[in-house]
Amino acid sequence: MNRYFLLIFSLLVSIRQLSAQAQTTTLNEVLQLAQLQSVASKQANTQQRTNVWSYRSFQAQFKPQLSLDGSLPNFTRSYVQVTQPDGNIRFEPVSYNNSILNLSLSQTIAPTGGTVFIQKQLQRFDNFIQGSTLYNGIPFGIGLSQPLFQFNQMRWDRKIQPLLFSEGNQQLIESLEQVSLTATNLYFDLLVAQVNLQIAETNRANNDTLYQIALHKLEMGKISQNDLLQLQLSVLNAEKDLASARQTAAVASLKLKTFVGYRNDSNDQVGTGQSRSLELAIPNQIPDLTVDVKRALGEAVANRAGAIGFRRRLLEAERDLEKARKNNGLNATLTAGYGLSNQGPNLIDVYIRPQNREYVSLQFTLPIMTWGRAQALVETARANRELAQQTVEQDKLTFEQEIFTQVTLLHMLNQQVTLTAKADQIGQKRYQIAQDRFKLSDLSVTDLGIATQEKDRARRDAILALRDYWQAFYTLRLLTLYDFETNQKIKY
Repeated sequence: MNRYFLLIFSLLVSIRQLSAQAQTTTLNEVLQLAQLQSVASKQANTQQRTNVWSYRSFQAQFKPQLSLDGSLPNFTRSYVQVTQPDGNIRFEPVSYNNSILNLSLSQTIAPTGGTVFIQKQLQRFDNFIQGSTLYNGIPFGIGLSQPLFQFNQMRWDRKIQPLLFSEGNQQLIESLEQVSLTATNLYFDLLVAQVNLQIAETNRANNDTLYQIALHKLEMGKISQNDLLQLQLSVLNAEKDLASARQTAAVASLKLKTFVGYRNDSNDQVGTGQSRSLELAIPNQIPDLTVDVKRALGEAVANRAGAIGFRRRLLEAERDLEKARKNNGLNATLTAGYGLSNQGPNLIDVYIRPQNREYVSLQFTLPIMTWGRAQALVETARANRELAQQTVEQDKLTFEQEIFTQVTLLHMLNQQVTLTAKADQIGQKRYQIAQDRFKLSDLSVTDLGIATQEKDRARRDAILALRDYWQAFYTLRLLTLYDFETNQKIKY
């Protein structure tokens, strides 16, 4: 009868364990949830849309721009000052409408920084006091506005803006990889807390059982009162550790749920330790990677936003130096135009035998005495360029050092995972032997406590080694934007 009872009990325990395993959440599942619904991933995608539209706005500047401007209506009724031939002043009433419309098509010239345009213009003047109407117009006009000896912002924008766009695209991938790294950290925070909770529950149950056995031994005279009290103290400490472990696991669970976008339900009560915690699977299967440092560095230079930023920052420093030079010297603007124009009392008069319309203008500014201000601005820009070059060189060295350190760390942690897993197995076996020897009165309470501590430390070290490995794995992905497991660039 007892054998059947034990068999049924074993089956129920196995079914419960299989059910718990079926409901466990893996690391990959958590990372997928974080990528899909976390606030951090949504912010990254929103920033990317801003980057795309900003670049489209930049590109639109170099395409033809068609615009219509004017004043319609432009009515005035008032008294105006009129100087008479004898020098006296009279105030005459006026009542008129002076409306104007201008249609223009313009195109920027990036290499020179100028603008060429075509225009049509129509003006109507109504004098309501005299009851007259006049029209003035430009049926056709073409013109050019060309800065001379000035800083050409458009030429530099064509070099820098594409880098900013590429930098923003890679920043999206980096942000999403940072989401994965943060989710991994929170995942293992909860996993470590759950393992500590399992250890606390097991120790509480084992200490309670050993204490009950010790009570029988005391009656038989096989154990001292001091050893019994030590076991009783172990039971109390196990109860205390269990309560603390429950609280830590509940807090870690809520942090992970919040980050990946889980909705907290009414049962999530951290203060009572009754939060519905995610049951996490231990990611024991780690990829067997052999990462070459040179390849990792090459992928980082090709993929990272920071590597693109190195080139952008140097270009910006060169741009600022040229701007300081040209904005503090001779500046001139050439404006020229040709077209047709006419006027008359009727609208059709504007288009009948129009007259030539030409104009040319050269405006310039030449600083003569600036008391060293121009030179100071140029020297400041030159010093800033040198500082940017030095900073970029230092950042490149730090960049390379991070890659080298992370590759070396990943290889070392791969070995640590194997060693700590073996130590965990040995610690569990040793504790089981020590427990059996204590039941047979062949081991002291002190030695049993030492075996328990070593068993728990080995278990924690194994989980912490896994945590360090996966953190290093996803950190290397973040630093290179390359998946060495599948040998392909990371894309989203």
